[in-house]
Amino acid sequence: MIVDSHCHTSDRWYEPVEVLVAQMDRLNIDAAVLTQYSGQFDNSYQAQCVSRYPGRLVSVVVVDVNSADAPNHLTELVSAGAVGVRLRPMDRSPGIDSLAVWRRASTLGITVTSLGTPAEFLSPEFQEVLETFPDLPVIIEHLGTRGETGHQYTPEKAAEVFGLSRFNNVHLKFHGLAEFSPRVPDRTSRARFIRPLRPHLHLALDAFGSDRLLWGSDFPPVSAREGYESALIGPMQALRELGATTTEIDKMFGHNASLLFRIPQKESASVAQPGGLDASTR
Repeated sequence: MIVDSHCHTSDRWYEPVEVLVAQMDRLNIDAAVLTQYSGQFDNSYQAQCVSRYPGRLVSVVVVDVNSADAPNHLTELVSAGAVGVRLRPMDRSPGIDSLAVWRRASTLGITVTSLGTPAEFLSPEFQEVLETFPDLPVIIEHLGTRGETGHQYTPEKAAEVFGLSRFNNVHLKFHGLAEFSPRVPDRTSRARFIRPLRPHLHLALDAFGSDRLLWGSDFPPVSAREGYESALIGPMQALRELGATTTEIDKMFGHNASLLFRIPQKESASVAQPGGLDASTR
């Protein structure tokens, strides 16, 4: 089973859901987690998409944490079918309980997926969240890279962020290889990335193990990097080269996400490779 744990859709900013589903069909991807984009507090389009594709799409929502009613709004969204919420490491609620939204997510038993910079993830504020809610699953998105320009996210900084694996409730999302390894400048070449690849996936696997890593495409922004197909096949091949077993690959590319986002597990066909990517990432 393959689950895309991180993709976006919209009727006003990104591509409509039909574009995503077409890509999923093309690559035999069983399910996807619609992750609301930052600043969009209207989650109705994602809810419509989930109702149109039941069992195939689920919704992770965003709420306005600056609103005192955010916890109750989150409860309403979860009651309507949302399986997670997207929060930044430094997000705090107004009023006496600054962790009110985080606390409500924990009470509801949902997963938090978190977008932030390395400095935010390494902050005392984020550590406070992890220590206060040890049973709340929290996923660091994008290997913790946001806020770094180009390929300035060094292996040393990555290893520092990955040290958060000491908290058992922390998980890590990885996306396409282009988020951390430079592409070959020759656009006519079949080689997509400069070899050897930067060691971010190796460091992530060492720190979190296959039980707490999960793949997400970051579609459609990934289309401006290496493309949806490469964002799936590239990391899969790179992890195999690092010695990941078939069982470990299955966990990172589907099983873990299905548990965190309440997606029914099932057997699926192998990944389609219409572009011959078995050779293109070498």
